[in-house]
Amino acid sequence: MPISGLSSPLPSASLPSTTAAPESASGFSDTLHSLLDAVDQKAGAANQAIGRMLDGSGDVHEAMIAMQEADTMLQMTVQVRNKLVQAYQDVMRMPV
Repeated sequence: MPISGLSSPLPSASLPSTTAAPESASGFSDTLHSLLDAVDQKAGAANQAIGRMLDGSGDVHEAMIAMQEADTMLQMTVQVRNKLVQAYQDVMRMPV
């Protein structure tokens, strides 16, 4: 059964030029690097908040919030890694 409402064929997608590949590769690499830096900063902030809580200058709530933020960032990073590994495995299973 034909699909009604399509009067013209879909426009063909143009492939990106080879000069754009290094730029996008470094952009992706920079994005991953900044994500890992953010995870590290959140973990450091959580450790500092726990230290302040233990010496009495900080609040328990502040420490718990910082720990939860660090945990959430770590879980997100693990999920991004899982998706990247899955995508790599999917590409490797493609027939030649």
